[in-house]
Amino acid sequence: MDNPPIAIAIRSKKLGVLMQSARLSTEKSIGDCAETLGITSQDLESYERGEASPSLPELEALAFHLKIPLDYFWGREIIDLTQNEPKVFERDRLMRLRSRVIGASLRLARLEAGLTTLELASSVGFSEEQMNSYELGEQSIPLPELELLANNLNRTIRDFQDSRGPIGKWIKQQRVMQHFDDLPPDLQDFISKPINRPYLEIAQRLSGMSVEKLRAVAEGLLEITL
Repeated sequence: MDNPPIAIAIRSKKLGVLMQSARLSTEKSIGDCAETLGITSQDLESYERGEASPSLPELEALAFHLKIPLDYFWGREIIDLTQNEPKVFERDRLMRLRSRVIGASLRLARLEAGLTTLELASSVGFSEEQMNSYELGEQSIPLPELELLANNLNRTIRDFQDSRGPIGKWIKQQRVMQHFDDLPPDLQDFISKPINRPYLEIAQRLSGMSVEKLRAVAEGLLEITL
């Protein structure tokens, strides 16, 4: 869509619906989720109505609190959600740190694209002051705006997601479990048995070999079996 304000408005509405569905599915109150994000209940209600949008750190924290895959917020359907309580984490410190990390990543992506702050800001309809505030981590970036910036820099939203903190580790675990769930039942059963671990370790080593080394291994096996 060539009209950034309209694209942001549509994304905000869709994101609000997904946030509300996730919260209701896990039987969490607005007050409970708002407290987790460090915002007011009115702010969260505004998010769910699509009148405003959360930042990526806020969305990560919400996914962590509701114990749902972060990728849910990029989908279209309500998924089965668990109700297990997440681990406690330092909300305020983590939020500030994530905003600074995202800002630094945004600045690096802009520099690699060969754009000035003003050029990137103009391309998405932001002011240069707003872009500077985002890059310095002084202001959290609403998700639809971050998605728009990422798109203009030929990046994906995953390039800005937490990968090292407690939430990032949890997100990684969720994705690993999702990949496991997508495997055929017989393969899941094979992987789950400790007795098959040596075979999995061999497969892991083989996957890291070059084509030439794999060819040499195959030729060696042929010589032994013939």
